[in-house]
Amino acid sequence: MLTHTEQPTVLIVEDEPAQREVLAYNLEAEGFRVAKAENGDEALMLVEEMAPDLIVLDWMLPSVSGIEVCRRLKTRNDTRAMPIIMLSARAEEVDRVRGLETGADDYVVKPYSVIELMARVRALLRRTRPASVGQTLEFEDIRLDPETHKVFRADQPLKLGPTEFRLLSTFMEKPGRVWSREQLLDRVWGRDIYVDTRTVDVHIGRLRKALCQYGGEDPVRTVRGAGYALG
Repeated sequence: MLTHTEQPTVLIVEDEPAQREVLAYNLEAEGFRVAKAENGDEALMLVEEMAPDLIVLDWMLPSVSGIEVCRRLKTRNDTRAMPIIMLSARAEEVDRVRGLETGADDYVVKPYSVIELMARVRALLRRTRPASVGQTLEFEDIRLDPETHKVFRADQPLKLGPTEFRLLSTFMEKPGRVWSREQLLDRVWGRDIYVDTRTVDVHIGRLRKALCQYGGEDPVRTVRGAGYALG
């Protein structure tokens, strides 16, 4: 069973309250953390705050349309790889092509089968959050096994606390990506827990010490004014 902070986060962007709640109910039943937005502006703000693992995005939204939200996210380096499933009542091939060309990773026509949509969500997350489905992660000489909660560097077993393990898992799923302190707080501690951002720095320090306990260079990079990255 995944712990709360290991659960992938899915952002639902849907202006119809009934549809939004049905999606949220089914995603939570599947074990995902869920965030909800009812328009494009709110969606873009939440992406900034929490960096969700996947977005289920309705095409027809008030103010900023779903297709515009998708276009903006896919043109930014920090959100380009974020998987997006576009929902639309537009069944014409030209609309499907437009949605995919804008950058959507999948396109689902309304009305849709909830079971099929859940399968598509899981398929995309297997690609982008491998640790959440138990796949071993590797970066240079570091190996992390989420099933056994063991970490090795140059084949030497490392001792990591649970918070440091979750931090390393987050970094290793997206090497090179810069995470802000706020995004790490959300991913590692959870949105509903109040922790000071300085706590992140303390645990990054512990992670660095653990990773370098047998020597080797520190693989965690501090990006001034932005946060931290692996490699």
